[in-house]
Amino acid sequence: MQHHDPVGTPGGEGEAASDALKSRLSVAENVLATLAVDLDGQLRFKTGLLALTDQRLLARAPDGQWSEWPVPAQGLEIHLGDHAGIGTLDLLGTEGRLGRWRFTLAQQPAALRLQKLFDARTEGVAQATAGGADLDEAPFVEPELQAPPSTWVLLRLGRFAKPYRKQLIAGFLLTLASTAATLVPPYLTIPLMDDILIPFQNGQQIAVAKVVMFLSALLAAALVGWALGWARTYLLALVSERIGADLRTTTYEHLLTLPLDYFGGKRTGDLMARIGSETDRINVFLSLHALDFLTDVLMIAMTAVILFSINPLLAVVTLVPLPFIAWMIHVVRDRLRTGFEKIDRVWSEVTNVLADTIPGIRVVKAFAQEQREAKRFHAANVYNLQVNDKLNKTWSLFTPSVSLLTEIGLLVVWGFGIWQVARGRITVGVLTAFIAYIGRFYTRLDSMSRIVSVTQKAAAGAKRIFDILDHVSNVPEPANPVKVERVQGRIEMADVGFRYGSRAVIRDLDLVIEPGEMIGLVGHSGSGKSTLVNLICRFYDVTDGAIKVDGTDIRRFAVADYRRHVGLVLQEPFLFFGTIAQNIAYGKPEATREEIVAAARAAHAHDFILRLAHGYDSLVGERGQGLSGGERQRISIARALLIDPRILILDEATSAVDTETEKEIQKALDNLVKGRTTIAIAHRLSTLRKADRLVVMDRGEVVEVGPHDTLMEKQGAYWRLYQAQLRQADDESAGALAERTSVALALGSHAAHPAGDA
Repeated sequence: MQHHDPVGTPGGEGEAASDALKSRLSVAENVLATLAVDLDGQLRFKTGLLALTDQRLLARAPDGQWSEWPVPAQGLEIHLGDHAGIGTLDLLGTEGRLGRWRFTLAQQPAALRLQKLFDARTEGVAQATAGGADLDEAPFVEPELQAPPSTWVLLRLGRFAKPYRKQLIAGFLLTLASTAATLVPPYLTIPLMDDILIPFQNGQQIAVAKVVMFLSALLAAALVGWALGWARTYLLALVSERIGADLRTTTYEHLLTLPLDYFGGKRTGDLMARIGSETDRINVFLSLHALDFLTDVLMIAMTAVILFSINPLLAVVTLVPLPFIAWMIHVVRDRLRTGFEKIDRVWSEVTNVLADTIPGIRVVKAFAQEQREAKRFHAANVYNLQVNDKLNKTWSLFTPSVSLLTEIGLLVVWGFGIWQVARGRITVGVLTAFIAYIGRFYTRLDSMSRIVSVTQKAAAGAKRIFDILDHVSNVPEPANPVKVERVQGRIEMADVGFRYGSRAVIRDLDLVIEPGEMIGLVGHSGSGKSTLVNLICRFYDVTDGAIKVDGTDIRRFAVADYRRHVGLVLQEPFLFFGTIAQNIAYGKPEATREEIVAAARAAHAHDFILRLAHGYDSLVGERGQGLSGGERQRISIARALLIDPRILILDEATSAVDTETEKEIQKALDNLVKGRTTIAIAHRLSTLRKADRLVVMDRGEVVEVGPHDTLMEKQGAYWRLYQAQLRQADDESAGALAERTSVALALGSHAAHPAGDA
């Protein structure tokens, strides 16, 4: 299934480009990839856009003008190159170059993706034309491109900081004031040394009033610095917590809008780690380290100004280690940046083991695989340890090296300062103040170098978060949705086609289902039954043709508005942790207890619910643990029935129940399907004999349509399926009879020769 790429341009210009793109798309058009073009022909920063859809290539110039080319087209090619930090993408046709776009290399991953999908689409069409598609393959999952994270990705957090800009400005002013207050005490050491202590050593009397004044000023500076530091720390901590909360909420809400194929290519543990630990890491960076970094920058800048104002020559000597430290930070930063992202990916593997094992603990224990899973976790944990050790080796060398350079710098200042004092160019007070300021200067410099680590961690986490936020759903909301008033339930499929990548699963399908009609979908595994149901539910969008409900293309409805009229019962029932009543009312939280009970009665679930300890208020475990498969299925049927859907879809709805329970559900369904358009998938063909029509599918195409009796008389594809199931049932019955007979003979033999007669 196609994936969408983000428009990727920051700020309002990027959002405007994205909105402009959406307005140009047709109803049946899907975006495959986008590239934010951030340079114009003169290499000035301008905002443009390049978008590849399943029909054409669209280009938006910085002035808002659009160009387009059909894709695929004869002789159309894309060439990608880069030179001196500038990327270039050329569109070539039979008549020469049709277009050229330039961008910074920050957009290189998006450019590579667009080129790859452009080439894949051209090749995929050629393969489809040749008829080489494999229908039984798994859905196509595009691997996530692993581009190294850039520190600049942290600037994208600015969109979450906008609502709190007043508090952030206040925090910056408080930081500026508190930093200035902490720089007052070293400056007061000059008069204390030159005007009080040194004259006292030379036999002069101490001026008590001056001492009290200077000491009072030191105390006042300390108190003011403490108060301002407390206020700025508290204020910025509150803001960072709210930014982190908004980031988590936005990421989770966006995740819920993504299509099913996105989750098919992701591990649960990885997504949990991104929303959980990655946002926590960013939050810690914003609340603690970003504030420290800002304080360090202000402290270094203000200290440098004071040092140069006191003695420029001594100040220059003070800054000697700075170029070496800057060079080390530059070298180490690149290693840390890629290292921390690798640590994130490795840690997600540890989380994945937990996410796989804990929900599947019953299977683990049933097959006695505890040791295997423990070894699997141990292996992931050891690999995580190895990756961390490798990164720590670099970091452990970097930190002491910075400390050594600062110590050397301090010694240089001491030596040069003593020489200056000996020659009478500066006073002892000036040298003392310099040493005090230098101590703070180098301390902050060392602190800034340590922040490189947490900054790269936050950048790696932010990249993984924005990988989610940048992914655009390929089941888009219409720009002007049609209001769903009352659904009659007429479903019309005209020339419907669907592909996973270049593999056709549904092709040229035409089918009309009348309101209130019950349709049974039958066919071998991989014939496209479940895919067709997913298209009707709009979990995916068709790649060709259209599906209409009551004459309106379902892509013109708002997704949530349309799905409220579709009831779905899955082959594998899924229940959430909570009460029975909460699970039944999941699709209609405002339902009354009477409505919940009525739905449970209709699904033949009421009786067994009353036998539970707390009835409808009984808690079910995660994923419905504590209930049998048949009980979970009946609750899921009640959940679908409560919303009173006009379109009812049963995907192997009775596969998880025994024969007796199946009969009860079938009795309920006989009444419930009246007045509803019902589409049922079942492998046991006997359960579909009451369907108005049976639709037989084979390799993505409808090969037969008609009632059971008519199709049996034709002795075609349906008849062959039915006969195959009859033979299978006869073989199973014969096998079961033979097994019972052998057991009876064994027991009779045992009775005839008891152990005592041996």
